[in-house]
Amino acid sequence: MSEQQQRSVAVIGAGLAGSSAALGFLNAGFNVTLYSDRARRGLRDDVPPTGSAVYFGKSREADARIIEDLYGEETLTTGLSTRLHTGYGDERGEILEFDPEFGYFAQAVDVRLRAADRIDRFVQRGGVFEVRTVTVDELDAIAGKHALTLVATGKGGLVSLFPVDEERTVYRTPQRSLLLVTLQAKGDSPDFGYRTQNGRVHNLFNLHTDFGEAWLGPFLHKDAGPSWSFLGFAKPGSPWEERFTRAIDVHSARNVVVDFYREYFPNDAPEVEKLEAIVSDPHSWLRGAVTPTVRKAVGTTSSGHAVAAIGDAAIAFDPLAGQGAQNAIVQVAALVAAAASHKGEFSADWLGEQFDTHWEERGNAAAEVTRLFLGDPKYAAHAELLFPAAAVSERVAAALFGFLSEPDRLTALKDRDDVLGYISEIAGEPSGDVLSRFAPSSGFTASPAAAARV
Repeated sequence: MSEQQQRSVAVIGAGLAGSSAALGFLNAGFNVTLYSDRARRGLRDDVPPTGSAVYFGKSREADARIIEDLYGEETLTTGLSTRLHTGYGDERGEILEFDPEFGYFAQAVDVRLRAADRIDRFVQRGGVFEVRTVTVDELDAIAGKHALTLVATGKGGLVSLFPVDEERTVYRTPQRSLLLVTLQAKGDSPDFGYRTQNGRVHNLFNLHTDFGEAWLGPFLHKDAGPSWSFLGFAKPGSPWEERFTRAIDVHSARNVVVDFYREYFPNDAPEVEKLEAIVSDPHSWLRGAVTPTVRKAVGTTSSGHAVAAIGDAAIAFDPLAGQGAQNAIVQVAALVAAAASHKGEFSADWLGEQFDTHWEERGNAAAEVTRLFLGDPKYAAHAELLFPAAAVSERVAAALFGFLSEPDRLTALKDRDDVLGYISEIAGEPSGDVLSRFAPSSGFTASPAAAARV
């Protein structure tokens, strides 16, 4: 292999993980070819965003090692107004609420915009962007010409090279059905002052004990600019599942969201009604479901070339806890740094070591935090203690959402006693005193317009 080949990298797939890897390796001095099944304009304009791609705190530091923040302080949020509901109709109950500051910045930017900006920078700096669908056979030839080959897509049958890691994969079916809708305010902007004093810099999170979760937060759309992202997460078999299937285009998707709030979260409905569909972007919505899956992230082509999976091709997360985009950028930034200082061959053993390190330092913890917010029985005691404590102590509430930024903090809490000790440490007083002050909500505040309707 020539000296030039020894510093060459091929990246298959041009989403967030692939575009970040391509730019990161190029910046590190490698010769990089990025393969995409779509042209650059199609990647930006002809596909829906795969989630809201929120970065919470620490992941923004990893991203900054790839590219500077191009989107400005106006895209940053600092907290999350959270409400827990139960029941339905006349049996509706309002259990608890809290509205903490994160203690860090979060940022939700259209993943299509993030990827497009990285590809633009990549091409401007001399990277090679090649439009073609790479099959398993073609991947073998590509890997034979490059020192390092990374796979950031499952298309073209490439996922077959990376079998499911049965020991690390917990679930075998999707845990939520997802509806994502991006909306904009053309007239009056929503005013959530009745829920939070922090205006547009706080997101809204409604949880329902039986049906699922609903997120609404500030979002930077690729064309419309400042907008709002709705993400609904329906539990299997819940009435939300059927409701989400009614979204078939931008107009019906918007109507589903508005009707959803009217029926399940009427306190917020008048503000959500102010949001309109982004008609100029027919792909500003998405329905789907993800089976959380961990794969053996190193594969071998037919000729024996080692290739590695990155991003969702390696670990697919349920989107509820926002770990997918974060995990991808943390993995990519670490891999670029390790490769830049590595002097030998990028062998299967070396690639396996890098993924195992990532799994131990971030991937596993991110998967466990997702299980916490999914209500997995493993974390029943954690949720039973942390949520009421969060309703009493803003410090505990901030720490709960600190798990989204630094998920390894959760994995240190093995049992009930660990959680009680953690509450005491964070709150600065005995956990028993904190929990003894919890009382169910006497009723959530509502939009003034909602109160006027009663």
